[in-house]
Amino acid sequence: MKDIPDLKDYSDRLRDEADQDLADVLPSEATKKTQIIAIYGKGGIGKSFTLANLSHMMAEQGKRVLLIGCDPKSDTTSLLFGGKACPTIIETSTRKKLAGEEVAIGDVCFKRGGVFAMELGGPEVGRGCGGRGIIHGFELLEKLGFHDWDFDYVLLDFLGDVVCGGFGLPIARDMAQKVILVASNDLQSLYVANNVCSAVEYFRKLGGNVGVAGLVVNKDDNSGEAQAFAEVAGIPVLASIPQDDDLRKKSANYQIVGTAASQWGDLFAALGEEVAAAPPVRPTPVDQDGLLALFDGSETGAGVTLEPATDADMRGVHYEPKPSLEVVYDDA
Repeated sequence: MKDIPDLKDYSDRLRDEADQDLADVLPSEATKKTQIIAIYGKGGIGKSFTLANLSHMMAEQGKRVLLIGCDPKSDTTSLLFGGKACPTIIETSTRKKLAGEEVAIGDVCFKRGGVFAMELGGPEVGRGCGGRGIIHGFELLEKLGFHDWDFDYVLLDFLGDVVCGGFGLPIARDMAQKVILVASNDLQSLYVANNVCSAVEYFRKLGGNVGVAGLVVNKDDNSGEAQAFAEVAGIPVLASIPQDDDLRKKSANYQIVGTAASQWGDLFAALGEEVAAAPPVRPTPVDQDGLLALFDGSETGAGVTLEPATDADMRGVHYEPKPSLEVVYDDA
């Protein structure tokens, strides 16, 4: 399994490479036995639904798969385990430490349908930083022997709309070989996808090696904005999961559809093959105007101009003109 460099080593390498021109670094396929893949997307866009079914299908295809939830909500594994809450690594570690005990694999890792799964967890609201929780969680994984585990794929479920450091760990520290984005045909989820592309490009310029393998369009209503984004960003669409009432109901009832026994089995089987084979590429993020251009102007407020505010605007009824202190010279 790929070693995770410590932060000091990574910082030293960035400094050593800071004067190199890395603009022409070519993407290449991941060659490690274990592919570590980070999946990013806006909260609520359907990452957990996608990942639970994808991991289940990959296991059916004979792959050894480890699914790690890196969302403080700890809901990545909920569909996989029929709605049951999975004890998180952070809360388990805290409880065991207070009792003077060590965390064992069986305390935090559970399996179903050939998939091994765990949740990192995070602090309660207002009681700590989620990003720091991610970093602490991976430190605990290392102590549990993460580098010695034998898996074909490790899938990491990350929020894409949280920008603090811990959530960018796979990209910033080359922990993953590639990133997969999950988005829909709406501006906010594509904004998040574009932000992740920007992060990938930033760290590529600093000497990083992580690339974007592609985009999964979830709840696809065929309006085409997500596909248009993928085209301008230079990344492939790995799958389009339709906006379908059957999928919605099965997801709400914690039913797995990523199985050969389901009518949706072929879709997730194809996605599993795409995820396995897609090489990491260097994306081309766009600016805000570029994102807006993907949508019908009547839906995004096209034509709005920025009108500068004045001091009188800010003071309102309390505004009083004040004499200028500028020195005015009489004409000679």
